[in-house]
Amino acid sequence: MSLRNKRSLTDKIGSNKVENNAQVTKKRRHLTIKSDANENNSNSDWKPPNWEKTLDNIRKMRKDNVAPVDNMGCDQAADLNESPEVIRYHVLISLMLSSQTKDEVNFAAMQRLKQHGLTVDKILEISDKNLGELIYPVGFWKRKVEYIKRTTRILKDTYNGDIPSTIKDLCQLPGVGPKMAHLCMSCAWNEVTGIGVDTHVHRISNRLGWVKKTTKTPENTRIELESWLPKDLWREVNHMLVGFGQTICRPIGPHCASCLNKTTCPSAVLNSPSKKKD
Repeated sequence: MSLRNKRSLTDKIGSNKVENNAQVTKKRRHLTIKSDANENNSNSDWKPPNWEKTLDNIRKMRKDNVAPVDNMGCDQAADLNESPEVIRYHVLISLMLSSQTKDEVNFAAMQRLKQHGLTVDKILEISDKNLGELIYPVGFWKRKVEYIKRTTRILKDTYNGDIPSTIKDLCQLPGVGPKMAHLCMSCAWNEVTGIGVDTHVHRISNRLGWVKKTTKTPENTRIELESWLPKDLWREVNHMLVGFGQTICRPIGPHCASCLNKTTCPSAVLNSPSKKKD
């Protein structure tokens, strides 16, 4: 997301909380993730070694590599010409569509929805069939039709057409989990409440050794990251790592050879040809 766009989004919706809101032919290798040796280390002062240098290297690589999330991420899908509550609704719907869906597919679905009219009232009026046609082929689109309809009804009846302004209330909406809720708080309400951990952030955090022990779920990764990463970096780390995962630290066939962290990343070292020969 460009600085100009982010400022525009923040200026438009950041300070407008509504008072009556109820508040491949060649087989590509996988990286082996190295578990932390100090698995039982409960030291609250624990931080991964050289994490600041690693983070700075990722910043440099992200600067030179435009990723889909930069132009088509959930924070890019809202129509800034709409009212603050409609913009917040756009952010929420985009996040709900994003699960198991590439940014390009999600962004295209949001464009079709906005052309139809993406407001609480418009979505309540549309049939499930037509809504499905608009969001297809996002992942699990049939289930998302149900989630969107149920959530939109709750917003109409309980929140006066706006979205909740707390993590607790957002997570009670159908189809909304912690990752979406924290990202929604950041993008829709301009409030940092936690790190949004998706599959990219989860994978990369484990590869880099940014967790004390290997985590099995994104939610566990979020808890680990928030235990040591300074809060003033929480907003940045999701967007940066997602783009890094889309362009360099890919799920399959990561570009370790061109990564600035190739000599310090535990997973890159573990999987390097010289290490395998030892």
